[in-house]
Amino acid sequence: MFHVRHETAQQLDTRGADALEALIRKGYESFQPQIGVRLWNGGTIGDCSGPIVALNDPYALSHLAFRPTLPTLVELWMEKAIDIENGTLFDLAKVKSAVKTRHALKRINKWEVAKALPALFKLRRQSRLVRPQAGQGAGESGSTQQAIQYHYDVSNDFYRLFLDENMVYSCGYFDGWHEDIDKAQHDKLDMICRKLRLKPGERLLDIGCGWGALLIHATRFFGVTGHGVTLSQAQFDLASQRIAAAGLEDRITIELKPFQQLQGEYDKISSIGMFEHVGFAHHDEYFSTVHRLLKPRGLYLHHAITRPAKKTLRQFHKKSPEYRALTRLIFPGGELDYIGHSLQKLEAHRFEVHDVEAWREHYARTCRLWAERLQQNFDTAIAMVGEPKARLWLAYLAGCAISFERGDALIFQTVASRKEKGPSQLGPTRRELYS
Repeated sequence: MFHVRHETAQQLDTRGADALEALIRKGYESFQPQIGVRLWNGGTIGDCSGPIVALNDPYALSHLAFRPTLPTLVELWMEKAIDIENGTLFDLAKVKSAVKTRHALKRINKWEVAKALPALFKLRRQSRLVRPQAGQGAGESGSTQQAIQYHYDVSNDFYRLFLDENMVYSCGYFDGWHEDIDKAQHDKLDMICRKLRLKPGERLLDIGCGWGALLIHATRFFGVTGHGVTLSQAQFDLASQRIAAAGLEDRITIELKPFQQLQGEYDKISSIGMFEHVGFAHHDEYFSTVHRLLKPRGLYLHHAITRPAKKTLRQFHKKSPEYRALTRLIFPGGELDYIGHSLQKLEAHRFEVHDVEAWREHYARTCRLWAERLQQNFDTAIAMVGEPKARLWLAYLAGCAISFERGDALIFQTVASRKEKGPSQLGPTRRELYS
């Protein structure tokens, strides 16, 4: 016969919190992570003389017992149920366990975990954790205009907190591992123009032109006439203002429209950090459009983040928890290609590939500087967008930096031309790019 005991909410809270603390302490003993932990009740575990993980809310943390995934950790971070004190997320990324995971898991008493589950379940039912809403188009192939605006229309002032003076939201180019993000982005814009061999009087199309930095740079320093498209209203508005302020309205035009609706013919085309939004389902349409818009032997610069290839396409398309979280909360509809597939698509759509350059460590540096700048302006960021979103963006920028540093994410600049018979009309070496 079973006896049902009617307990007060406070008794349930205490029992669940005690069970959670016991599991955390046992887990710490098993994994022996090289970082201290502070519990919600003031108790500590391990060496807390340096950076520590602060576990602030037993109610929210109880979710980990039933859904131990990266999205759960992101949600806990956004709600500040988990925090880092006396350090940053980069310090947490350095943490290593003194015991291999498979050995640590064997040391955990499964029976003790099972006995704690009823109390944790009751604690979880009283949780205040709210799952953040995914952006419109999450789970689809390719970003819709609503998805683009979800990401880029956060606030121009918010982006100013961590971007360079020209508001360039893509990988910088470092001629040494310095910390001057303004110089790195200026040098990147210049290198793109050099790779495209821009000449006075040529027409340049920038697909996904952002806040207009490349078009302004190319027009001002290389004498071209520029046209750009974006799907972000906030970017369109600010880019138009910046072009007017630079006195370049007669040489640069901007449109708020998808790439599929573009018309005309251009000497050179650039796509900087836009292809990630296209989606595999639209790759053929995208490259066909670029080919249609480009003059014979015209140059196209393709700048895009990629993921490492796998042995099979099925393995490649199996998305990791990190990737799913990124495309649900940050880039709805976004999909990263692998460089071999991008090159195959370029050749299949009658482009000749001339140059492929890896910029992985440049982007690692860029994202780290962005994260540090956002951290420095964090109180202002919270005032602008609220603490949960500000914490999400800090985790996103730091996570991207760590992914590029580890090689889990890659980025390449590819230069191709619309294929024609005969000489490419390019120099025999890269020397001209650096003269």
